[in-house]
Amino acid sequence: MADIVIREVVKNVWTFSRPFPLFGWIHVGGRSTAIKLASGGVWVLASTPLSAETKAKLDELGPVEYIVAANAVHNMFLGEFKRAYPDAKLIAPSGAVKRCDDKTLTFDGVWGRDPPDTKYGFEADIQACYFPGFKNRDVAFLHLESATLIEADLVTNLPGTEQYSKSDMAGVFPFYGPLGKPYGWLQNKLSIMRGEDPVAMKRDVQTVAGWNFSRIIPCHGDVIEADGKLIWTEAYKSYL
Repeated sequence: MADIVIREVVKNVWTFSRPFPLFGWIHVGGRSTAIKLASGGVWVLASTPLSAETKAKLDELGPVEYIVAANAVHNMFLGEFKRAYPDAKLIAPSGAVKRCDDKTLTFDGVWGRDPPDTKYGFEADIQACYFPGFKNRDVAFLHLESATLIEADLVTNLPGTEQYSKSDMAGVFPFYGPLGKPYGWLQNKLSIMRGEDPVAMKRDVQTVAGWNFSRIIPCHGDVIEADGKLIWTEAYKSYL
């Protein structure tokens, strides 16, 4: 039985959730997210393997036009997505490009290399904010139609109940209360520790805080269906 959970979270937004034990024992879970654009094409944040089930759903949704990496360390599956969809634009932070094992890949866009005002073609549907001051060089995305924030490591919501719901692994995350949840004093402390450039962090945290969203889809942990803006401002209040 496949251990992946595929569902439409909100109209035109699909998630692909599965187990992922970091270092083999820290059960943070993994998630890719696909968005059907107004043009009919598909934008996909590729953070999990391109399983047969994943590919079948993507092919059902429409032609994949964009393959995106969420940060410097979410780069493992870019090659298999690009080989399956060679005509799609491949876009990633510069850190992911450097860390990617497949050196044959050609990137059509690189956050941290391209001018900050570069447009990649999906901006009518999805806004992006690159965090060069954050440890993992994350990019936050806003799907305008559904008021949904999509991101990797900027916000977590552990344990990943959905991500482990079809797995034999328990999916237990140690100390998940203070460490995995996106709110509370410890998360605010961690946001300061992960911020390597306070000036850049303040700028980009405020940009996201100015977006209109209520839902957050993280790569690690359960989807946050409500109060996303409040959760963001609490987690990053030191920069606001």
